[in-house]
Amino acid sequence: MKKILETPRLFLRELETADASFFFALNANPNVIRYTGNTTFTSIEEARLFLENYSDYQENGYGRWAVILKDSGRFLGWCGLKFDAETQQTDIGFRFFEEDWGKGYATESAQACLKVGFETFQLKEIVGRAMKANIASIRVLEKVGLHYVEDMVLDQQEAVLYKIMQ
Repeated sequence: MKKILETPRLFLRELETADASFFFALNANPNVIRYTGNTTFTSIEEARLFLENYSDYQENGYGRWAVILKDSGRFLGWCGLKFDAETQQTDIGFRFFEEDWGKGYATESAQACLKVGFETFQLKEIVGRAMKANIASIRVLEKVGLHYVEDMVLDQQEAVLYKIMQ
């Protein structure tokens, strides 16, 4: 296990193929993926193959990281940074099991990811994208210091772009 960072309640580590059942279950909830543009995995094996081929850590040094609750070791979801070669931007993203919404885990892990992005990876700016209807994610982006830049279209839906600079 490669631990990336730690917060008071959480630690973040690289995603592993052993996370496939959690990853499958996370994306199986239509409420969780409602504003993501993603579809569900068809099987745990498909989720495992996705994780096996996830190359962001090797290509960029960072990526989406598993968020683990310290006191129980429970997989809560993921949070992290993703470099988009097309836009040449790094974005912050997060996804948690629905039963863990509203507990501050997204804010806590996103703050830690921004810090590691600026301090460890020397990023100059990090963006956040969210569907306009995804008020909860927009609130998290604002709480961790990102500022509204513009409206945009994402997966054929109205969305917003936020950013923070070092």
